[in-house]
Amino acid sequence: MTAAEVMKQLEKLGDAQTRKTFARHGCPEPFFGVKVGDMKTLIKKTGRDSKLAKELYKTGNPDAQYFAGLIADGRDFTKAELQQWAKKASWHAVSEFTVAWIAAEHPEGWDVALEWIDSPDESIASTGWNALSGILSTRPDEELDLAAIKRLLKRVVKEIHKAPNRVRYTMNCFVIAAGSAVKPLGKEALAAAEKIGKVEVDMGDTACKVPDAGPMIQYIIKSGRQGKKRKTVKC
Repeated sequence: MTAAEVMKQLEKLGDAQTRKTFARHGCPEPFFGVKVGDMKTLIKKTGRDSKLAKELYKTGNPDAQYFAGLIADGRDFTKAELQQWAKKASWHAVSEFTVAWIAAEHPEGWDVALEWIDSPDESIASTGWNALSGILSTRPDEELDLAAIKRLLKRVVKEIHKAPNRVRYTMNCFVIAAGSAVKPLGKEALAAAEKIGKVEVDMGDTACKVPDAGPMIQYIIKSGRQGKKRKTVKC
C-alpha cells in the first residue's frame, strides 16, 4: 500500500468515541481517532515496512505517526532520523510510544536515549526515559550496563519530583522496568521506589493513574515474571 492509501484507510477507521478519548488525553487536531486494534488489522495489508512508515510519519497526523511506529523497524533508521522523529512527534502518545519503540530497537538506541533524557524539552526527555525502559524490557541482561542503570535509578530518586510533568511519569516507568525486567537490579529498584514514594502527575481530563512503582514491582516478582523479557515493546 502507498502512504496515500494508508491515510485513506486510517480516515475510514476513525471512531467517534476514540476521538473523544484521544482529545481528553491531549491529542492535537487534525486526527482520525483510530483504535489500536484496527491499526493492527491494517498491518495485515501493509506488512512491516520502514520506508512506508517514514512517509506516514512525515504527514504529522497523530494516527499515522502511531501506526508508523507499529510497522517500522528501528534497525532501519539512522541516528539523524531518530532525532527527527523525536522532534516531530505530534503528542506524547507518539513521542513516548512510537519514537521510544523505534529508539529501543536501534543498535545505538541506548546512547541516543541517554542524550534525550538530558534535553530541556519535556517531550524529548520523556521519550528518552521510555526508550530506556524499552531497552531494559527487551534486551538480555548481559547486554545491559547494570552500573549505568544503577546510576540512572539514583538520578530518578534525586530528580523525579522536580522534573516536568510527563518526565515524572516516564521516570517512574523506568523504575518499574528496572525492577521488573532486570532481575539483578530488583533490590535497587525497590529501594528507589521506596525513596521516591508517590509520584504526582497531571493526567488531564482522564481516569488514568500513575502506577505505584514499589507495589507494581512486588506484584511482578510474586507472579514469577521478574526478569522475563518481552519480544517487543510495541503495543
